[in-house]
Amino acid sequence: MKIAVCVKQVPDTEARLRVAGDGRWVDEENLPFVINESDEYALEEALQIAERTVGEVVVLSIGPARVREALRKCLALGAHRAMHLSDEAFAGGDAMATGRALAAAIAREGFDLVLTGSQSDDVGSGSTGSIVAGHLGWPHAWLVMGVELEEGNSSAKVTREMESGMNEVLRIQLPAVLEIQAGLNHPRYASLKGIMQAKKKEMAEVSAADLGLDGAAIGASGATVEILSVAFPESGEGARIIEGDASSAAQELVDRLQKEARVL
Repeated sequence: MKIAVCVKQVPDTEARLRVAGDGRWVDEENLPFVINESDEYALEEALQIAERTVGEVVVLSIGPARVREALRKCLALGAHRAMHLSDEAFAGGDAMATGRALAAAIAREGFDLVLTGSQSDDVGSGSTGSIVAGHLGWPHAWLVMGVELEEGNSSAKVTREMESGMNEVLRIQLPAVLEIQAGLNHPRYASLKGIMQAKKKEMAEVSAADLGLDGAAIGASGATVEILSVAFPESGEGARIIEGDASSAAQELVDRLQKEARVL
């Protein structure tokens, strides 16, 4: 089985963030970057499936030169090769533009399965995987918490996480795109042997021209969402505790929501 895993390099959530000078994103100077958390679970699931089916895992990512570090880590963990969508034309893209580019790269090869994380830790749109599936014309599932191959690996029994502790079980024909939820498995650590082997594994550089993509359809030009500004949350006055019985407390709460918060 041939599996593609889409990964994203994001700012370390434990790092101290600063807003960039233009106010539209975080300042990336000296900022540590890591592999997006749910993407790590997607990679682990792909590696486990490949081990059971004697398959191949190919990791893909879009971004500047620093993305090679994330891809190299994926190779050290066991991925067989990597594709770096490296082109200035890809810069500034949203989920729509990024999904379009990833789908074009995936369509060049005969993949049986595409795994992504459920959402990114920075923007968190949770839609890139579904956009990839849409462009490929493949079925897909989001918030996947279980994958079981069936029928000679031609379909998969998929468990989705729902609200209130409920799960939904689907049977999806392959090829398909599955968006993996964090917690599905236990991501492995890279061994010294894996780190050394990663240096010899293929990491292909792919441009927009290689994919036959029009510059107007990718990157900032192909984005449908524009980030105008980012800012840290303003500090509030703290919590207010309303005393009294339920009836009087409820009335006071409604009064405050109407007169102070002005949300009713």
